[in-house]
Amino acid sequence: GKEKPKRSFYTDLKAAKIWNHFGFYRMPGKTELDMSFIVCKVCKMKIKNFGNTTNARAHITRHHPELKDAEQSQPPAADQRTLSIACFIAKDLRPYSVVENEGFTHMLQTAEPRYAIPSRKFFTETAVPQLYQETKRKVANTLTKTTRVALTCDAWTSRATQSFVTFTAHYITDTWLLESRVLQTRVMHESHTAVNVNAMFHSVADEWELTVTDLVIVTDNAANMLAATQIDNLTHITCFAHTLNLAAQRALKLPTVSRLLGRIRRITGFFHRSTVANHELQEKKKLLQLPALDMIERFLEQQPAICAALLSPQVRRCGSDICTLSEMDISTAEEIASALKPVKDATCIMSEDSTPTLSVIAPLHAQLLHDTEAAGVAAETPVIREIKLAIHEDLVKRYSCARNKHMLYTSSFLDPRFKALPFLTTKDQLEVHANVLAEAAALQVLNSINILLNCVTNLYMQSMSVLNPLHFLCQRTPSAGGEPMRQLSLSWLDRLNANLCIPGTSVAAERVFSTAGDIVTAQRSSLTPEHVDQLLFLQKNLNVAPAKEQ
Repeated sequence: GKEKPKRSFYTDLKAAKIWNHFGFYRMPGKTELDMSFIVCKVCKMKIKNFGNTTNARAHITRHHPELKDAEQSQPPAADQRTLSIACFIAKDLRPYSVVENEGFTHMLQTAEPRYAIPSRKFFTETAVPQLYQETKRKVANTLTKTTRVALTCDAWTSRATQSFVTFTAHYITDTWLLESRVLQTRVMHESHTAVNVNAMFHSVADEWELTVTDLVIVTDNAANMLAATQIDNLTHITCFAHTLNLAAQRALKLPTVSRLLGRIRRITGFFHRSTVANHELQEKKKLLQLPALDMIERFLEQQPAICAALLSPQVRRCGSDICTLSEMDISTAEEIASALKPVKDATCIMSEDSTPTLSVIAPLHAQLLHDTEAAGVAAETPVIREIKLAIHEDLVKRYSCARNKHMLYTSSFLDPRFKALPFLTTKDQLEVHANVLAEAAALQVLNSINILLNCVTNLYMQSMSVLNPLHFLCQRTPSAGGEPMRQLSLSWLDRLNANLCIPGTSVAAERVFSTAGDIVTAQRSSLTPEHVDQLLFLQKNLNVAPAKEQ
């Protein structure tokens, strides 16, 4: 067959955009092009050609600057290289100015010499906003296919002293996977009154085409948040992690605990301020062979090194008024850590992001109340008893309204891990069973047990260790008079979807704050609220994995 002509250097060279404005004359009396000169299509000037675009670009800059401006202001939207830089800026939390950094431009010019990096202004005003709009459309399309969406909401203040409110969405996909998305982070100049916060709820619902009355909103225990949801009688769950924190803070304010914490803070603050003391502490840590991570996390495990460092002559000269803890103080500190450990463990459980957590609130809440009630702590030491009673006093007033109890108990019943509701009395168990089965029966939808079997298995693959979903579905319930729940299987899909997509905490929204801290830094405090919203949204929602659809 006929051999294909080889691709020449000039063929590749003409792929550059600059060649839109230049061409070649033919040699006199011949069909070949005269490659020794290039010709400007605008002014017909002949320019010596040395096999690159240097002279051509110099000509455009000197004689036709308007062409250069147009070229820079409208880079090709489909250029994958430009798109990848926009993704790099968003996903890796890089400043827009990175495209002007000497090292970055050198790297790109080395990898792709012919690629002209668009300006910082282009990425700020065009590339990243377009990427944001495209990703937003995909998230919005996903939300329209869901049965129910739960929102978490929290407010935070940036380095620039601007108040932002972040919303995250949680839902179950058609393949029964629990998904979370950051919807928006908007600046709120108005006072955070209940009316203004409620107006923001409606604004979010309108922008994302959600029905306000169908939403479940998870917030902290702030009075304005509670009042905002009560205006429209919205379904509202208070963040259990925040509830636990309030209970722990109540215990930490006890006089005995507060005094000891003051001494510990004074010692740790001294080591943070004094370079001599900090160096001596590091040396004692090496000498005693204590694990560094544990020493940072827990003051008690640092105590041997701290005591040794404080007794050294070098440290005594710069901190003579700093005293280590006494034996009684150490014993008290150990008791405080022991008393607060269940609260810490519960907080860690509730902070899980990949499995349903609403169904965990009622069992954990009941267990903590049981462990801290007066009858159970009578034999404890005075310090532990005082801490547990303070925690109990704070927790007992939480989740007490009938609406919250119904939602929490129903979610626990639908969760195979807690379906027996062992934390409730027999009377309450029968009532929950009857209510859930009545709601499912009212839907008048039967069969399709395999669908429910698959969805339960997917949702709890990570958390279920011994329970069998099929056993759960076919188990006889007291309220049904021994009738298997198999017939109500498809109806339970709606109940599962409506309840198990609801997170038990607003941790997802709070996690955005740490990411925001990496974006709104001291060097980038002048970022506009719109750019902050776009970058946070893309960092959390943009999928850049090559094997997956974005």
